[in-house]
Amino acid sequence: MAGDRVVAVGSTARILVAATARAMRGSDCADLGHAGPVSRFAGTPDPVRRAAAIRSAGRIALTAGQAAEVDAERVARWFVDQYPRRRYPGVLLGSPHGGVAHLAVALGMPWLPAGFEMVAHWPQGAVDRPRAALDHGAALAGRVLAGNPDLHVRQVHCPASRGALAGATVALTGRWRTLPAAYRSFLTDRLAPGAPVLVLRDTRTWPVVDAADGHSFQLGCPASGLNPVDFHPDSHALRQVLRSTGGDSAHWEPPEISAPPAAAEHGVESGFDRGVRDWTARHGHPLHQILVPTPEALSAATADLYRRWLRAAGKTGDRLVVECGRLLDPWQVLRAGLVPYWCENATRRSVEQVEWWLAGSESFTSIDVLPEPPGVRSPALAGLPQWLAVAGFGRRRRALDRTSARGYPVTSVPTRRATEVLRAQPYDLPNPAPLATGEALAALRDGGGHHGLLIC
Repeated sequence: MAGDRVVAVGSTARILVAATARAMRGSDCADLGHAGPVSRFAGTPDPVRRAAAIRSAGRIALTAGQAAEVDAERVARWFVDQYPRRRYPGVLLGSPHGGVAHLAVALGMPWLPAGFEMVAHWPQGAVDRPRAALDHGAALAGRVLAGNPDLHVRQVHCPASRGALAGATVALTGRWRTLPAAYRSFLTDRLAPGAPVLVLRDTRTWPVVDAADGHSFQLGCPASGLNPVDFHPDSHALRQVLRSTGGDSAHWEPPEISAPPAAAEHGVESGFDRGVRDWTARHGHPLHQILVPTPEALSAATADLYRRWLRAAGKTGDRLVVECGRLLDPWQVLRAGLVPYWCENATRRSVEQVEWWLAGSESFTSIDVLPEPPGVRSPALAGLPQWLAVAGFGRRRRALDRTSARGYPVTSVPTRRATEVLRAQPYDLPNPAPLATGEALAALRDGGGHHGLLIC
């Protein structure tokens, strides 16, 4: 099955590869549409509106038969084929993060993910039945793994981040346990001699159930803005989430978790990491690891890096754009000479972190804020006043995108909305010369060390 049919529409890895590849071609993200099947009604308890979300998801979710046709090698080849065919000064691999797209553009390097997300049908599913979700997901994972023994499939059941769709579809993340052949060919054919390879690892952990060989189950996720304890049946936050999706906490019976926490869904498999180490050692390419304990650690360090880079090129570095989720456009950020800070999502936790960073940073004359509406309701989400407070740090310009704010948080905004907003920014050309890898890693170490970012 073709890679573009397998990889979930609107998944972070898919959007970041698309955005980075376009920037490598000198293009923006104007052709990137809606983030995915989450309709504006996905977070409401109204059954008619909820059914509209489910029908929307059903048009693009994999069937059980299609799960058996997944070919992870074709997915890897689809990712690499999006990049222009030329020699590159290096490559970034690993966990998805909006900051890595901006880092890749500054370095003139492509970015390739260590895994990919899939969404599959769950007929007669229920958002408040995690055990049933595990049973159904195990059958689907078995079909995927039968043809892809080099994958690990992590299933995530999270009503807090997926809303009613968690009861209509199953979310699966396929993580490569070896370096795919398409990636090895890409490294061999398209890296300049001695070019560095950078591996970014999301080191967050979460309780998981090892359901079967190659399949694990995760109840909730870090991106929900909640903690693992919030998915306990007695949790007030869980009751709020289930009520907003038409579920009932009385039905919530989570599977028993006896193993210690493991890498969350966007972690990098040790076998993938080992494959990269082996390849770089054999072919004489330096390898660097970027260990990210929290998304804001890399976001803050990347923003500081951009500001230093822009100023070294004679630009002001005084205009900031706060991106969120899939609302980003690395090429337009570069074209306008902006400093980018990426929020993983619209949770209070994410927004608080950008506020803390702004409070401790030299002020910006201009701040544009692009809050991505998550399409769901959750007690963990930031309200619009908190987003307005972020914009309020700007000395002269304080802009919260009205289109993104309209109907927040249950609407859906296309990725190209970020492009539309950033196209209105004045040009600041020529672009700075690409960053050298050593300079970039030193800046990340300086800017992110106190946040726990580790460069090795």
